[in-house]
Amino acid sequence: MEAVELTIYNGVATITLNRPNSYNSVNAALAAAFNMALDKCANNAEVRAVIITGNGKAFCAGQDLKEVTTPEIMPGFDALLTERFTPIITKIIELELPVIAAVNGVAAGAGANIALACDIIVATEKASFIQAFSAIGLIPDSGGTFTLPRLVGRAKAMAYTMLGDKIDAVTAEKIGMIYKVFPAEVFEAAVKKMAEGLANMPTKSLALTKRAINASYQNTFTEQLALEKKLQIEASETEDYAEGVAAFVEKRKPIFKGK
Repeated sequence: MEAVELTIYNGVATITLNRPNSYNSVNAALAAAFNMALDKCANNAEVRAVIITGNGKAFCAGQDLKEVTTPEIMPGFDALLTERFTPIITKIIELELPVIAAVNGVAAGAGANIALACDIIVATEKASFIQAFSAIGLIPDSGGTFTLPRLVGRAKAMAYTMLGDKIDAVTAEKIGMIYKVFPAEVFEAAVKKMAEGLANMPTKSLALTKRAINASYQNTFTEQLALEKKLQIEASETEDYAEGVAAFVEKRKPIFKGK
């Protein structure tokens, strides 16, 4: 069984973490396949939006602890982060496409932070998020110390990471950690509809929006205004902008091509 499944349909790439018997925890095979799937999305012009989800009852339980406690295969944390989690998080952040985390179950440790790195985070009502690191004497990684406080504020981020609270999906939506919760019976259809909607939008401008918002974490207000001007000029030179204006004038539905 492949550790990660990649399917592409109607402009949407779905990356499914596929170790359900291990709650989709990350081992060497899954990390390599995950990184490869993200590379394929970045290099395929047919892909206009990406979904990341899990097979079975979990989204992702983080690092497979069996791997790091088996002496003959035990990788060091330098290798774990440098070769696995940092590339995955970086590729999600830098991918010039909208990325949806479809959290279908528990997202724990690095698994929670993979979800938080995505652009739009949705969850089934049965999902939960756990910063599980403190229970085994570690600190949050995979970008968690960056993304979580920016989503929920310092006070809650400190509490959630130190106490290791289990945050249910409804609470996660309420505090702004995620975008929306869907009932389990409509979750897959709702995510598909959202992703296909994004794939039919002017995805060049969505990529520029993503770049601008990500840059705002480091920029001063003046620097951000300058970046907005630069990216707006770039957006105005796309075929999709011309199509959007033409469709508005002609009172018809635009047909965007992501160009």
